[in-house]
Amino acid sequence: MVNRDFIIDPQKIDTTQVVADLEEIRRYNRQRDAMEQLTAIVFDDPESNICIGYLDTSPEDFWVTGHMPNMPLMPGVLMCEAAAQLCSFHTSRHDLLGCEIVGFGGLDKVRFRDTVLPGDRLTIVSQITKLRHGRMIVSRFQEFVKTKLVCEGEIRAVPLPVEELKA
Repeated sequence: MVNRDFIIDPQKIDTTQVVADLEEIRRYNRQRDAMEQLTAIVFDDPESNICIGYLDTSPEDFWVTGHMPNMPLMPGVLMCEAAAQLCSFHTSRHDLLGCEIVGFGGLDKVRFRDTVLPGDRLTIVSQITKLRHGRMIVSRFQEFVKTKLVCEGEIRAVPLPVEELKA
């Protein structure tokens, strides 16, 4: 196996110690229904700026029948959305941007390493690498099924112009 620079060794992640359930996640993230891509948060440390959460996928998820028929694979864009929601939760919970709503500002260096299938638990790990209060946050993220790396990259979070969007 390739020696990876893991944010946290996936073998040491404990998903049984939930620190934020779905209701707590909803206090900070506005996505609802089919767009909710987090089931729980199991680690959230403002000192290290590391956050870990997971999404339990199921055969009933909206993407299963259409992506792709007879070979359901979780779309990469949803894997990236799960990372964005984890980063948004951590940023909002600790008011790191100083804004009402955190938005998805971009992706870099994203690589899909393996598949996520219905019934898999997708574990997402993020760590802030750059923070400019009121402007932008850059985080690296890694996603695992069990201990297998399935996706990694960098994501940007930006404050959304709430008043302009409401107009």
